[in-house]
Amino acid sequence: MTQVGELLREARHRRRLSQLELSHQLGISARHLGFVEVGRSRPGRALLVRWLAHLEVPLAVRNQALTAAGYAPLYDDAPLDGVHLREATAALGALLASHDPLPALLLDADWNVVAGNSGLTRLLGFLGVSAPVPDLRDGAPSTPPLPMVDLLLEHGLAATIANLEEVAPPLLAQVRAEAVGVPGLEPLLAVLEEVAGTGGAIDVPAAPTLVTRYRAPGGELAFFSMFTTFGAPLHITLASLRVELLFPADAATRERLALSAG
Repeated sequence: MTQVGELLREARHRRRLSQLELSHQLGISARHLGFVEVGRSRPGRALLVRWLAHLEVPLAVRNQALTAAGYAPLYDDAPLDGVHLREATAALGALLASHDPLPALLLDADWNVVAGNSGLTRLLGFLGVSAPVPDLRDGAPSTPPLPMVDLLLEHGLAATIANLEEVAPPLLAQVRAEAVGVPGLEPLLAVLEEVAGTGGAIDVPAAPTLVTRYRAPGGELAFFSMFTTFGAPLHITLASLRVELLFPADAATRERLALSAG
């Protein structure tokens, strides 16, 4: 039971809750909570499920905790091309396509590119980046996911980012927050730590959102992002996915994209 206790303790620390605060919120004694965290007691299944949900533990990690405690896992982890996910996969494909000619990409919990639209492929080509971007065909990704680290380094996308030292620190903070319980993020975390550590703090004007600027023929292209996720997903695969929609951050970028799409 130590593994479950350690997981619950780490999750509580991330939420910045004391044992007393959390015990009150869960309606249990602080003594019982403490015994569970050190592995001296096992919570009932219903309590463990409620405990994990209250701390917003990722669904995959909730399954791991339930299994470690001797209970059956609760959440399905079938792949994206599974029969039960056909409608969800179709919705993802429609969202990616509807954003064209602007770039859009589907990311998983490890920040792998599961799929992209024509706008993303067109943008990468415009930047001189040759990468095998998967797309959604017949309810499934056409090729294996493309790791973000490979896209940045092996395929050269990072070299095209004009303000990499500016965007790396906030991205690093985001990845660090997501990396707890997600070992697949370690390579990306290492890359961002190296980049963010070289430039130090950068004094830039406050902006409504983070803008990434890419070096391209004829001048820079600037984008900001919006993310879309499933509402209250109860499936591990769906919970791990998000769609990143890129939008022009200035009129020049918007005009150049319209010309290249035509």
